Amino acid sequence: MASNPSPAASPVERSLVEIRLADLTAGKSYFPSPATWEDEVLYFLMLDRFSDGREHGGFNDLDGKPVPADKARTTPLFSIEADANNAEWQKWFEAGRGWCGGTIAGMQDKLGYLKRLGVSAIWVSPVFKQVAESDSYHGYGIQNFLDVDPRFGTREQLREFVSEAHRLGIRVILDIILNHAGDVFSYQDNQPYFYHDGWQWPVCGYRTKQGDHGSIPFGGAGGDGQPEIWPDGAIWPVEFQCETTWTLKGEIRDWDAWPEYLEGDFCSLKDIHLGYGLEDPALCWDLERRIREFRPSPTLDHLIKVYRFWMAWADIDGFRLDTVKHMEPGAVRYFATAIHEFAQSLGKEHFPVIGEITGGRANAIQTLSVTGLDAALGIGDLPDKLEFLVKGWRSPGNPETDDQEGYFDLFRNSLLDGKNSHQWYSKHIVTMIDDHDQVGEQRKYRFCGDSPESWRLLKAALGLNLATEGISCIYYGTEQAFNGADPRSDDHSWGDVFLRECMFGGPFGSLQSKGRHFFNEEHEVYRFVGRLAELRKREITLRRGRQYLRQVSATGKEGDFFYPQPMNGELRWVVAWSRIFAETECLCAINTSLEKELVVWAVIDHHLNPPGKVMHCVFSSSPDQEGAETEVSAVCGSSVRITVPPGGFVVYR
Repeated sequence: MASNPSPAASPVERSLVEIRLADLTAGKSYFPSPATWEDEVLYFLMLDRFSDGREHGGFNDLDGKPVPADKARTTPLFSIEADANNAEWQKWFEAGRGWCGGTIAGMQDKLGYLKRLGVSAIWVSPVFKQVAESDSYHGYGIQNFLDVDPRFGTREQLREFVSEAHRLGIRVILDIILNHAGDVFSYQDNQPYFYHDGWQWPVCGYRTKQGDHGSIPFGGAGGDGQPEIWPDGAIWPVEFQCETTWTLKGEIRDWDAWPEYLEGDFCSLKDIHLGYGLEDPALCWDLERRIREFRPSPTLDHLIKVYRFWMAWADIDGFRLDTVKHMEPGAVRYFATAIHEFAQSLGKEHFPVIGEITGGRANAIQTLSVTGLDAALGIGDLPDKLEFLVKGWRSPGNPETDDQEGYFDLFRNSLLDGKNSHQWYSKHIVTMIDDHDQVGEQRKYRFCGDSPESWRLLKAALGLNLATEGISCIYYGTEQAFNGADPRSDDHSWGDVFLRECMFGGPFGSLQSKGRHFFNEEHEVYRFVGRLAELRKREITLRRGRQYLRQVSATGKEGDFFYPQPMNGELRWVVAWSRIFAETECLCAINTSLEKELVVWAVIDHHLNPPGKVMHCVFSSSPDQEGAETEVSAVCGSSVRITVPPGGFVVYR
């Protein structure tokens, strides 16, 4: 585990009145924002599932020295031959439904691992204190917005982690929630109530712990002399304890019905009243009018102060905002504006508020445009098109049509979404192939979970992710080929669990293992990502360049070049694209076939690379190919002959 002793815990404020932001920030120098977030490589980890600091072997410390076993480090490295499927399934599954033991100290212990992977920004799942005795290991069931859950560590440990990450040049993005708190109160008779015509339902009171019948009356009790309230009962800070904090309208059943999806509880998590918007359902489509007429609630102002506190206290570099679909756009805009202004006062000029915006791409683009959010993730068709293009089941797109059926069409056709720059998506969309929710999917699995062969295409998928437009993000464990699969074919009710395996093994390791960790710096996918991230860092063209899907040919003859399309539902061929920045072109390509190496001709920019010029292979998933030369031919203006390994990825420059 981390060798430094844990910082002493300071008293946690019970009221926002105790927080003086000017005192917190006075004389303090804050870590600056990057020039642009498209330069960064994000890494999203679930804190409870990442590291407990007890691992040894397979990875190095910050100085690059191997980490040996000792009394505190008792978890050895996973071996697929010896350790896969070594856990009894039912116990393994049950363990995955609750807390597993990842900590802030363990996360800090792995900063060297992440740095060598090429990560430049860590997106951490919510760290806040959860409802006592709940199973909300994921962090989205907050009971105290001003404290860290003790199962993760302390506020001081969070601040120390951020400081150490900054020392290494790594920024920290915190996952936050405005829409709801945890299951902190009960409705009448401790029964579930469901949304119905906007009715408010009667409540019992606040809970002392998960399942409590609601024995604490609503109101600002404060907890003095009442040990059942502080620190585990009700909700904190005390400003949130008044009844007007909540919508009190029961659980959402129709996730697309307006205003139910705005006002209802998110399952058992209690919906927070953020303000007053339009009530006429005939006008719900008019986001701009809803924003103009929105009036914030006192609770929204309280939440703004809460998250400004975390920025000031821990020097956080960005926020990922949960469940944007379920909030009034006026509330999102009000919050984003307030956070951006405070960030600028700290010297963080490009502090991102990244919204999880489900409900389709059109809704996401419109929401981004009117709310002031900096970027979006959770856009359903983007990860689908990325993943299944690599797996050979989707078209890459076709620049000769206005359709948006393929992955590359999403970026090229920004004019159809009302954006005047084809690079708009590059700055405003987070791209990733795996995630912790997979909203809208019935059967949930990671990229490697649908077939034993999928892991062999993982390098192509990560190459596509890291070398195309957008803010690139890697989900923890993808670099170790986690499969994240639900082995039950007839029950998908707990599908999320299988996306959240433990990197540190514990009782719920990937591939149905236990007691073995996955921080293997020799893993071929880990090493691939590290090499590509290093190239990406050196080569601005791969980060900021314009992007063009390229025609390819098996023969290299004039008239025989085409944009590859599936045949009989499958595409087992090379997909090539160019990134162009100023006077430089990088030609990238993936091979969606696992059967053989493919040699094709690809069109390139005639002005930048005229016939007779030589391009070099500067990166390949088969490193022995790097350094190979290819001369530009006078076919289709200019084209080059390239070689792409099976299931592989290459870059020519």
